Amino acid sequence: MNAEPVTFPAGTSPHEIARRNSEASSRVWIFITLTTLIAMTLLATGCDLERRKSNAELGLNPQQARGRQIYDDHCDRCHAPYSGRGRKGPSLKGVFGRPYLASSGLPANDERVGEIIRDGRAKMTGFGQVLGRQQVADLLSYLHTL
Repeated sequence: MNAEPVTFPAGTSPHEIARRNSEASSRVWIFITLTTLIAMTLLATGCDLERRKSNAELGLNPQQARGRQIYDDHCDRCHAPYSGRGRKGPSLKGVFGRPYLASSGLPANDERVGEIIRDGRAKMTGFGQVLGRQQVADLLSYLHTL
């Protein structure tokens, strides 16, 4: 693949030719840099760019749907539901799928997780003053779906 040589009008000075070549090289460099940055951003946040599934698509019942909204409002900023990337707290995916909580070793059951939600633990602030008993139950119901 040989590129055709670039021709300039007769009488174009060598300085003008060098300036035009420099401008073209700069444009190519900017294009490559921007393309690389966009690709890196997409790779780094690829999972986050997926369309969010609706409650119906996830098969959530009304209690779980209410719990999902509570999760979005209070938990998501620190705990990703399906990944721990870029968050302060651990991912909550499969939190009830193991016998013990990974970060504390406490039993992974509604009583212990509810206690952590209400009272907090280590770096986590408790939500007992913010969430009522039914809201905690709704949130626990949603966490069982992760």
